[in-house]
Amino acid sequence: MSALLESYAGGTWFRATDEGKPLLDAATGEEVARISSTGLDLSAMVEHARNVGGPALRALTFHERAGLLKAVAKQLGTDKDELYALSARTGATLRDSQVDIDGGIGTVFSYASKGTRELPNDTIVLDGATEQLSRSGSFVGQHVYTSRPGVAVQINAFNFPVWGMLEKLAPAFLAGLPSIVKPASQTAYLTELVFRRIIESGLLPEGSVQLLCGSPDGLLDQLGAQDSVAFTGSASTGATLRQHPSVLYGGVQLGVEADSLNCSILGPDVTSEDPELDLFVKGVVTEMTVKAGQKCTAIRRTIVPATIADDVVRAISARLAKISVGNPVNPDVRMGALASLAQRDEVRKAVQSLRGSAEIVFGDPDHVDVVDGDAEVGAFMSPILLRASAGAREPHDVEAFGPVSTVLTYDSLDEAIALAARGQGSLVGSLVTHDPSVARTVTLGLAPWHGRLLVLDRDDADESTGHGSPLPVLVHGGPGRAGGGEELGGIRGVLHHMQRTAIQASPDMLTAITGQWTKGSQQHVDDVHPFRKSLAELRIGDTIRSDPRTVTLADIEHFAEFTGDTFYAHTDAEAAAANPLFGGIVAHGYLVVSLAAGLFVDPDPGPVLANFGVDNLRFLTPVKADDTIAVTLTVKQITPRNTADYGEVRWDAVVTNSEDAPVATYDVLTLVAKTLA
Repeated sequence: MSALLESYAGGTWFRATDEGKPLLDAATGEEVARISSTGLDLSAMVEHARNVGGPALRALTFHERAGLLKAVAKQLGTDKDELYALSARTGATLRDSQVDIDGGIGTVFSYASKGTRELPNDTIVLDGATEQLSRSGSFVGQHVYTSRPGVAVQINAFNFPVWGMLEKLAPAFLAGLPSIVKPASQTAYLTELVFRRIIESGLLPEGSVQLLCGSPDGLLDQLGAQDSVAFTGSASTGATLRQHPSVLYGGVQLGVEADSLNCSILGPDVTSEDPELDLFVKGVVTEMTVKAGQKCTAIRRTIVPATIADDVVRAISARLAKISVGNPVNPDVRMGALASLAQRDEVRKAVQSLRGSAEIVFGDPDHVDVVDGDAEVGAFMSPILLRASAGAREPHDVEAFGPVSTVLTYDSLDEAIALAARGQGSLVGSLVTHDPSVARTVTLGLAPWHGRLLVLDRDDADESTGHGSPLPVLVHGGPGRAGGGEELGGIRGVLHHMQRTAIQASPDMLTAITGQWTKGSQQHVDDVHPFRKSLAELRIGDTIRSDPRTVTLADIEHFAEFTGDTFYAHTDAEAAAANPLFGGIVAHGYLVVSLAAGLFVDPDPGPVLANFGVDNLRFLTPVKADDTIAVTLTVKQITPRNTADYGEVRWDAVVTNSEDAPVATYDVLTLVAKTLA
């Protein structure tokens, strides 16, 4: 008997009390492992996450969590060969394994990077600008995101045992939410190995990640209003989860990624001689055969102009004929096995349903020539291409979760859009066209029905990631039948796990709560110029108020000549006077900002190492010749960098005129040494 997979719960590896259910090699039929969760205390598992993992995670800043994710990704990168070898037993070729394993590791790297670059080195995220709620400004509002004291349960599908786990775990971890990972049983042995390597690294706080191998029955009963469930799988199981009392009445947040009848549309502008036709055909065949078509993003409906349909069918069939099916460890094999014999049976049943309104134009669902394998023992299947009759219903209702796609034809763009919409909501759609008007029309028609759209042509093809590749920086999810959930999307995926709250308070209180200076709160002026203070010495609210400076006509003329910016408002008195916005010669906005820098900068070498940018610059009131300006510069936000001896300081800058009216506002960004040399 093979090894029984273990769960990781409460800080230890747990072995079930029974022999478990056998899990078979998809290609050879040999037993790989057994799986069971009998005897596992799910209540204790949830409490461990809440009481141990959650507090440990929430004590870390976003940057500290991001650093741990980066370390995990690096560690898993050293284990890839071991993971590839085990991945082959799921039916995956080396290319399939790279999509799953490298894709998952890359997603963790991406979240680690975005967490450092786009989130503060803090435990709170500000959402939008401060809202003034009173006339004098003594009462203000601010939306903030904070970490929930809950648990993220992640129920994953069998087709991506590595990526599926990591793409859910990374944003939840970054959000400060401990995860309980529940892999699909059929390929759980690969997930368990990845998880084991993560635990062995000792990098993550205890309780921040746990693993459940086996049945999750009763797990949702333990969840409450601060908890969430992210599910990837069938629409029927998703519907069952939606009816669970914890979801209906207990406040558990449920995200579902379900069945998706994704489509690819060939634009009516494409002819048999255009490169877009070959791009379209390659895309369809790739999505049919990578992971043996077991992808939630695969192209199930191939929508083409009726005038070119015969050419498209011939081209796809010719390319499919070159696909070798067999044992994925054989380097000559292009497509491996489905995950199990049971899965193959399900795909065959779906193909039979599709044949109610479509004919098979390539492949045989009951027979395939196998390279280095046994078609009766392994879950091998031929790619199947069907062509539907007019008015066909089944292609829009039935998902064959394998190497299957159906060709449908259209006569107008409106008809193509309507065909796509009949899928009732999809994760991804693609359009292959070189006509901008077609691209706009179809995109606007498809967008309400899809979570992501790829517009492909000869110009972006070389660098396109393809129809079926979810990217960590883009939303993965879709409306309607696709489940209505959203994952990934960069930092959106992190904030999805957090609570957005509107805070109403005085400016001083809001500054104390958010850790970022709020307009109207206290400013601290002392004898030491803020630029002479290290990061350790600076405090939120430290301020410098400059002496005034007169902006002369000679200054304006010199700046115009020196920079070449001779816009009439700065050089033509008559034309400037005729413009009601100016009423005469005015200073360049960038001259005002440049002079302001001269007013607040301390010139000597010191802890301020560099100015690396300006954000949110707005010119509010023109500065006329011989007007005076002054600047108030206040420390707004301090962000230490964990991996450097300096940090970032954001300064609030307000330039005012002789009437004390703001003429320019912006944020100055500097790098400041943590300590004085």
